[in-house]
Amino acid sequence: MTQGDLVLGIETSCDDTSVALVRRDGQVIACETVSQFEIHSEFGGVFPEFASRAHLHAILPTIAKVMSAVNSDPARIRAIGVTRGPGLIGSLIVGVNTAQALGIAWDKPVYGVNHLRGHLRSPDLDEPRIIYPALLLLVSGGHTLLCHLQSAVDVTVLGTTRDDSVGETYDKVARMLGLGMPGGPALDRLALAGQAVHRFPRPMIREGYEFSFSGLKSSVARLLEKDPGADRADIAASFVAACLDVLGAKIRRALAEHDATSLIVVGGVAASRQIRDLVADICTEHGLTPCLPPLSWATDNAAMIALATWDYLEHDAPQDLRTTPSLSLSAW
Repeated sequence: MTQGDLVLGIETSCDDTSVALVRRDGQVIACETVSQFEIHSEFGGVFPEFASRAHLHAILPTIAKVMSAVNSDPARIRAIGVTRGPGLIGSLIVGVNTAQALGIAWDKPVYGVNHLRGHLRSPDLDEPRIIYPALLLLVSGGHTLLCHLQSAVDVTVLGTTRDDSVGETYDKVARMLGLGMPGGPALDRLALAGQAVHRFPRPMIREGYEFSFSGLKSSVARLLEKDPGADRADIAASFVAACLDVLGAKIRRALAEHDATSLIVVGGVAASRQIRDLVADICTEHGLTPCLPPLSWATDNAAMIALATWDYLEHDAPQDLRTTPSLSLSAW
């Protein structure tokens, strides 16, 4: 019996149910993602219990829809990859249990995949884009970290956040400004209409590769308490400018100390126009190749999990299916 030419990826780390079929070269045969935006919008953030319940309702129909792209033929599947962490424990359990059941039914190996390693692979979806060695910045709602990559699997973490991630801080400041959910994109749009007239702090900008954004968030809150009538667009522009200064300083420091041919930015915040402009400017300064995933693959999706699963297959990674909400990038 010939081995299948596709990996089935399943992603349920937070509030999106996503399933995909991906070839080894990164070609995405099918990908379906079911959003829970309407469920959580009234809470101003993700409500974990509701998220796991929504995954239970969505996951089997989504798998069936994706598998219809190959006439529901399990023989096309080489392996199944499912996010085992980091993420919300209830959401992770739904995905892992479903993947295990499919693995038994179809007699396929099942790999628990690190969600962060999925993000690292997202720029190579549809076509190869990453040139190694590379410097990578991961910016999302749950994570901010800077890495040096010699290859897709040889990853050195240079620094991560000590408190709030940049995406989480974006969302919290957006909530302060009454921008609703999702807050990040709305905050970026508002910032384009304002001026950076407020001098918010740049936490840890001169210190190594670690990040901290809680103090910046608190400064915005104090300004709003002191001056409730302050122009919201100017606050947004000033906040975004502070974030960009910190991210840019860390990237430039890393480029001065580590060899890199390309600069990669991944995670949901990589969809930000301002972040993309920052990457373009730094790449021009240093003669690097900018490497960003297409906007369709910048946020959480199962295609990136499926592509990362190919790495697990080829490097004899353990088939670890323990759900680990705080899983670090150093773990498979």
